[in-house]
Amino acid sequence: MEPNFEKKILCIGAGYVGGPTMAMIAAKCPQYRVTVVDINAERIAQWNSDALPIYEPGLDAVVAAARGRNLFFSTDIEDGIRQADIIFVSVNTPTKTYGLGAGMAADLQYWEKTARTILACAESPKIIVEKSTLPVKTALAMERILKSNDSHVHFEVLSNPEFLAEGTAIRDLENPDRVLVGSRLTESGLQARDQLVEIYRNWVPTESIITSDIWSSELSKLVSNAFLAQRISSINAISALCEKTDADVTRVAGAVGRDKRIGSRFLNASVGFGGSCFKKDILNLVYICRFYGLDDVAEYWEKVVHINDYQKERFVRLMLTAMFNTLAGKKICILGFAFKADTGDTRESPAIHVCKRLLEEKAELVVSDPKALDNARRDLGAAGKRVSYVKDPYEAAEGAHALAVMTEWALYRELDFRRIYRCMAKPAFVFDGRNIVDHRKLHDIGFNVYAIGKPPLTHFD
Repeated sequence: MEPNFEKKILCIGAGYVGGPTMAMIAAKCPQYRVTVVDINAERIAQWNSDALPIYEPGLDAVVAAARGRNLFFSTDIEDGIRQADIIFVSVNTPTKTYGLGAGMAADLQYWEKTARTILACAESPKIIVEKSTLPVKTALAMERILKSNDSHVHFEVLSNPEFLAEGTAIRDLENPDRVLVGSRLTESGLQARDQLVEIYRNWVPTESIITSDIWSSELSKLVSNAFLAQRISSINAISALCEKTDADVTRVAGAVGRDKRIGSRFLNASVGFGGSCFKKDILNLVYICRFYGLDDVAEYWEKVVHINDYQKERFVRLMLTAMFNTLAGKKICILGFAFKADTGDTRESPAIHVCKRLLEEKAELVVSDPKALDNARRDLGAAGKRVSYVKDPYEAAEGAHALAVMTEWALYRELDFRRIYRCMAKPAFVFDGRNIVDHRKLHDIGFNVYAIGKPPLTHFD
């Protein structure tokens, strides 16, 4: 006989946000039944297995603590909707690739289909929680859909954006900087907001829970990601100047970051940012600004993405110039393909652009990554036999003309580079797209070292 749970919580969408978030709620709140549903049967099967569909440090333990007790994964979306008191909507909202707003606006087709499914299946009052990253005023569209057929069922829509960073998602969920809950400022809206706040209060300190109107909540997510991406593009723009003036971007960033008004976070120069959110959310923000006639504001934020694209292309040109203006037939070992360390996610990874451009220059690639090789095969599948995938970095580097460090995996700092150097073609190059290896040490071994925002260390006259 099933326990008498205080609340029944449903999450529609079993991806990078929905799965870990619901696992944490279930682990911290055994008094609630938490169900995660998705139309992807294979993904649900993985959530019910020992091989979860995503890699995130600490996630396995959190899922294991609650699965089968009060955490369940299912493909029965309609039954889940009927039973739930609170429904989190965490479906994919990619950038549109067609029609008006293509390349910038959010594609809301999956979100709208979910709203219509909720309307069709709900038989009792529901609190609907926007967990996906959505444009400001999307909640209004959700409300209009849910009220479109004169249903006797009452729906209250809340905004509860996620602020997770892949690689630290479990830590972010367990000890969040803040939890933001936005609602309509009506009596029923405030009551619904209080119910969601009550869930988080099971483990999040009250002072870390922020409440607001629903529009401010929706916009806060886009703005948070835009500000973070802006910092990365800012230091990357300066890295180009450092290379021209023989300054060291690491020292510049260190000095700037000591200013308490600025801080040191997100000031690590690199080959560029990636991930599912930054570019998508900034372009969404750009589209919204243009929609409201704020062209100057739109242009300002669009430059953040432009600098990121510029940085990736600049890295390729650096490799081409350093290696005697030809890469044809040369073997290049790509160390890291995930967009950041401690995740297997490759969405918008700088490595994708860099690898495709290297292939255009007729290079041969060996991709190595501890967690992202399956995704790399998918992303570069069209290249066929010109790309090989080797998990072991030593094996991957054999016979290579160059190493390109694309992901800041800790293991790359500890590699035996003397061993690697011996098995490479000479002259041997290292292009550090993350500034994580010891450049002076590699130069002493014999490498010609090129890093982001630093003078090159070469053995050429």
